[in-house]
Amino acid sequence: MSDETWLAQAIELATANVSDGGGPFGAVIVRDGAVVATGQNRVTRDLDPTAHAEVMAIRGACAALSTFELAGCVLYTSCEPCPLCLSAALWARLDRVVFAADRDDAARGGFDDRAFYELFERPRSEWTLALEQVRPDDAARPFDTWLAHEQRTAY
Repeated sequence: MSDETWLAQAIELATANVSDGGGPFGAVIVRDGAVVATGQNRVTRDLDPTAHAEVMAIRGACAALSTFELAGCVLYTSCEPCPLCLSAALWARLDRVVFAADRDDAARGGFDDRAFYELFERPRSEWTLALEQVRPDDAARPFDTWLAHEQRTAY
């Protein structure tokens, strides 16, 4: 099946989600020509600011495949991934991300993420979110424990 076919499914999920009280975003994860998982924006429904369609699809795909790595998979999404979703796609190690609408379409619909894209380009001292390090003497202890654990799962 073509990219357009998978995108059509993501767009249909997004459109249907509006009627169900969710945001206008849908996502499909495909591996070897088959759907592994789908996702729809559940932010307002679930009161979860991380429940974006792409993140929901990634969570579902990882559960379905019993892994935290989605190498060999493609994420099709109804809209250009925001910084949160793009980061999730990178952490999931997806092979590709293919999107339909872009950030300008999202902004027109009231989902303007420009501030987040621009935030990462500015020094942290200019952020509205205070990001501070308080470093106790044992700050690195969790990582030392991790490195000493022989049965750790590398990722």
